[in-house]
Amino acid sequence: MWEPEKRTTKIGVLSGVIAVTLGIHYGWLIEPIFGHVHWLHAIHGRFCYIPIVVGAAWFGLRGGLYVAGIISVLVLPLIVQQSVESQSLAGETAEIVFYFAIAGLSGALFDRELRARTRAEETRRQLEHSQKLSLVGQIAAGMAHEIKNPLASIKGAVEILSDESTPAREKGEFREIVFKEIRRVNSSVTDFLQFAHPGETKRERVPLSDLVRSGVKQVEPHARKLGIDLTTSIEEDMIIEGDGEKIHQVLLNLILNAMEASNRGAMVAVSLAKDVKRRRAVTTVDDQGHGVATDKIDRIFEPFFTTKSSGTGLGLAIAASIVESHGGEITIANRPDKGARATVALPLLNERGK
Repeated sequence: MWEPEKRTTKIGVLSGVIAVTLGIHYGWLIEPIFGHVHWLHAIHGRFCYIPIVVGAAWFGLRGGLYVAGIISVLVLPLIVQQSVESQSLAGETAEIVFYFAIAGLSGALFDRELRARTRAEETRRQLEHSQKLSLVGQIAAGMAHEIKNPLASIKGAVEILSDESTPAREKGEFREIVFKEIRRVNSSVTDFLQFAHPGETKRERVPLSDLVRSGVKQVEPHARKLGIDLTTSIEEDMIIEGDGEKIHQVLLNLILNAMEASNRGAMVAVSLAKDVKRRRAVTTVDDQGHGVATDKIDRIFEPFFTTKSSGTGLGLAIAASIVESHGGEITIANRPDKGARATVALPLLNERGK
């Protein structure tokens, strides 16, 4: 198999180029066609510069000098023969000097470029390492914060439950607090694990229209509990390719966020429409909350950034990662009248001819 980056492949190609240039230099390739004419001699010598520069580009200064040395040795018989016949030894010797000069110059330039690239790559790796360490620190701090508070609540509730003087009615309330805080810890740990290890994205046919409708139906009981009017406008036959479970997770996250941002009696509108021009399925979630502060909206998808009093700040970061892995786009913007609009645009499968 052809592998242009392999060392053996480069040496093979370089050997072939050297063979061709020597064939031209000795007149085996061109003279049979054009005969022995004056301009061929100039072409013979200049063609030898090609493998020298290629060798320097691939193997640096040492490679260029090696190729120049090999060519000089191989053309020496012809130089000696022509010098005896035409007394042009000085000119031919100067040609060899030029071989090594070009090898040295090009090799030095390519070596310097390689060192610069190596330094840049090392700097990039160090930066990535620093970013990973910083992210690990943020995860550890976030985990500690999100687990510490529920544990404190659980500890206090268990102490009260252990007190025999606590009335039975209050014990029921504190048991519910324990269960609630355990669910909170479990949710936080799940978010952290998903952010750290998002898992493989499946590629399958996903009926997005049904998926959006299912997501809305799933949150309807919670919307009634909060007094939120949940409305929908869903176009049919919207098919995408991807992981249905992950897209479902994104939609639930956006709808629940919109409901939490809205007051009792407000409306949350979920719509799915086709963007014919860009061949995308566009899902929007509109709420009637207070919107997002202008100085915070640019950070809305950053990990661990949240405008809520509780939460890991990973929900929207995970959602953005999922959407991007599907080749889509997610945005959140304030609406002109009131509230915010979350938009998820995903490539349509049936618009791509599949």
